[in-house]
Amino acid sequence: MPVFGRYNHFQVTIMDSMYEILMGLPLFHGVSYDKISEVVGSTKFHFLKYLDGQQVVGAGEPCTHIKFIISGSARMTIVNSDGRFKVSQTLTCPDVIAPDFLFGPATSYPCTVTSINSTGILQISKPDYVKILNSDPVFLFNFLNTLSMNAQKAIDGVLALTTGSLEERIAFWIVALTQRGGRDICLTCRQRDLYALFGVQRMSFLSTLEKMKSEGLIDYDHNEIHIHSRADMLRILTSQSEG
Repeated sequence: MPVFGRYNHFQVTIMDSMYEILMGLPLFHGVSYDKISEVVGSTKFHFLKYLDGQQVVGAGEPCTHIKFIISGSARMTIVNSDGRFKVSQTLTCPDVIAPDFLFGPATSYPCTVTSINSTGILQISKPDYVKILNSDPVFLFNFLNTLSMNAQKAIDGVLALTTGSLEERIAFWIVALTQRGGRDICLTCRQRDLYALFGVQRMSFLSTLEKMKSEGLIDYDHNEIHIHSRADMLRILTSQSEG
């Protein structure tokens, strides 16, 4: 089980440390020290520590808290219903775990997240986070900006699926199923299942993989495609939509 801790509001040195932690998180950028002090004084912040291999989040688990990685790293994995298609990525500080699923009609995690070595998590309950969002427009702007980036990437992906090349469609799958800070991205699936999924012939599929490999975008074998950079996948999509 993770180890829980509570912030001591009365120690100035801890307040300074707390301020540094929060200001390092994207959803707290641009907030004043005074506002952070106010939030810390009225909000329950829970610190959790996970050892190597411990589960941080389980697929299908209700998303009742917003969870920030504040130290170490964790492996996030999304698997389809029959287990044949899997995308995994590594998240590190200051990534937030699946913020898209805190609100809306689907509020269950679509992924499993597992600690790598030792991982520190700061989590805030949904009701407390709503209070934070309502306390200052900067908090709300940061959160909406995060959601907007995820929504806008889907537009490029839909264009790629309807009119794009196989390279663009592969890029869409990677971008859609990973987060902005994701690294060490790996798509695990048998090649025959992948080219059937994309509706192309085997030779066309392998030709595209070879082209992407020659461009330094991926490495691959019979069961896995390793993505060198998520940013490169996003550039493939944005360059397609701009053209």
